[in-house]
Amino acid sequence: MEKTWRWFGKKDRITLSMLRQIGVEGIVTALHEVPNGEVWSTEAINDLKNYIESYGMRWSVVESLPVCEAIKYGGPERDALIENYKISLANLGKCGVKTVCYNFMPVIDWIRTDLHYALPDGSSSLYFNRIRFAYFDLKILQREGAERDYSPEELQKVEELDCRITPEEKAELIDTIIVKTQGFIDGNIQEGEQYPVRKFRELLALYKGIDRQKLRENLCEFLKAVMPVCDEYGVNLCIHPDDPPFQVLGLPRIVTSEEDIDWLLNAVDNPHNGLTFCAGSLSSGSQNDTRELARRFARRTHFVHLRSTEILPEGDFRETSHLEGRGHLLELIRIFEKENPGLPMRVDHGRTMLGDEKEGYNPGYSFYGRMFALAQVEGMMAAVRNEMESGLL
Repeated sequence: MEKTWRWFGKKDRITLSMLRQIGVEGIVTALHEVPNGEVWSTEAINDLKNYIESYGMRWSVVESLPVCEAIKYGGPERDALIENYKISLANLGKCGVKTVCYNFMPVIDWIRTDLHYALPDGSSSLYFNRIRFAYFDLKILQREGAERDYSPEELQKVEELDCRITPEEKAELIDTIIVKTQGFIDGNIQEGEQYPVRKFRELLALYKGIDRQKLRENLCEFLKAVMPVCDEYGVNLCIHPDDPPFQVLGLPRIVTSEEDIDWLLNAVDNPHNGLTFCAGSLSSGSQNDTRELARRFARRTHFVHLRSTEILPEGDFRETSHLEGRGHLLELIRIFEKENPGLPMRVDHGRTMLGDEKEGYNPGYSFYGRMFALAQVEGMMAAVRNEMESGLL
């Protein structure tokens, strides 16, 4: 597998020279300065590609070329946005950047309630607490009908939390769920802390009447429109699973399980329509066994995210060591190296450790934590390579 690293561009405090020194071979990045929905020019693509190559690495994967919300819910500007997407895909293909990761999650991407969950060794990881998330949904967002999504026991726990939660904790919950992990809402607006909540409600309202079946139809229309471009330029488009892989906030989520992935790959049965196999996202759903999913979908996987989670009581989960948890990363490496060797792989997320917390890195994207995880994964890769060379695999 190719060792890649998600890098946030020339302004990233983690530099390419640092990454080269720790053994990174390929870069996963995007044209972050281009507003969503606008065309990526060949000039801008080549400028970044040449910059990466000047450090002895290659631009392995685009993560991501964002799919605008209007494409997902079918807004009036959808067709124009899809045309722009097609031009950007073609330009990437012309420039030799051939793997594009994207997602089709409505409104909100990955969700956590704590970005600094303290571990016994003094480091921290990302955490999802279902009751705190329900509190956000019921008491802060005040989503209509939200109470139907939770059990009587959960509703009671939310009421108990409401009696003791502080204003500072409420503000931190808003910042964690809406602002820090999403990137589409500025938490420093002069209108104050209620602005993110109000804006978030407006985004949710765009999906009124969009159920699971309609979102599937919109995804199919998008894929059918862009596949001819992928065919012409040899671009692999790979969808990221929903994170976490279950329904939230009344929104349909359609990449959560084996059934969902099977439907997607068969609905638009083209080898360029593939999967970003995110072991962390998939393993946080109790319905998923990452090993079985990898065996079934390895041939249609174009990109791999290696991280692992541990599911805790009452629907909570936390991100855990890359050597532990439900991700089963060693077995995944065995499967992918046998079934689809050479895939780009990045260690996805990492603990915050050794001063990472002082550097202002994006949540989950620490330097020392990911470097430590990369070393763990590289060790697993070496063990699998030994097994293959010895005829044991």
